[in-house]
Amino acid sequence: MAHNNEARRGYMFTCEQTVELRCDGFGSGTDGCAFTGVSGRHFRGFGPGNWKRTVNLGLAITMESVADGMPNDVLIVEDDPIIALDFEDTLLGFGVKTVRTAQTVARALAMIAERWPDFALLDVGLTREKSFAVAEQLDGLKIPYAFVTGYGADVRLPAAFTDKPRLTKPYSTEALLVLLKRR
Repeated sequence: MAHNNEARRGYMFTCEQTVELRCDGFGSGTDGCAFTGVSGRHFRGFGPGNWKRTVNLGLAITMESVADGMPNDVLIVEDDPIIALDFEDTLLGFGVKTVRTAQTVARALAMIAERWPDFALLDVGLTREKSFAVAEQLDGLKIPYAFVTGYGADVRLPAAFTDKPRLTKPYSTEALLVLLKRR
């Protein structure tokens, strides 16, 4: 499945695909799990040990021609590769030209230093760290962003960030679209 935005705009794009999930176990010196098949991407390092499964993915994405007002470059700071991929596919479908993903604060800061994004989505709780240092950097550069959280409105943010927009997981494409257009 290619990221051809022109071909996907304006209709329901549905893809059903069977993929294999293989796990060799964690802490055993092996690679853990491998997941191949969604948009040709390959993920490693999640799931329980020592089993094989085949997973049937029914993917349905509604794509509208909404490129007007969309940022050209969006940075996603998200430690879950499946969620990051979902954000990426949705953003590309909206007409965003470039989507970059960082799984850690250090990588996100390096990507910002390399090239400023037009907008960013920041998962509040990354593995063993929070994304607040990235938010501080974006504030300093006057780059709009939104916090993404699975904890809803109850998540406590530092006082400096209480007025920033939030997107709850699971998110709706409509809510994400509103955030992007409101930037």
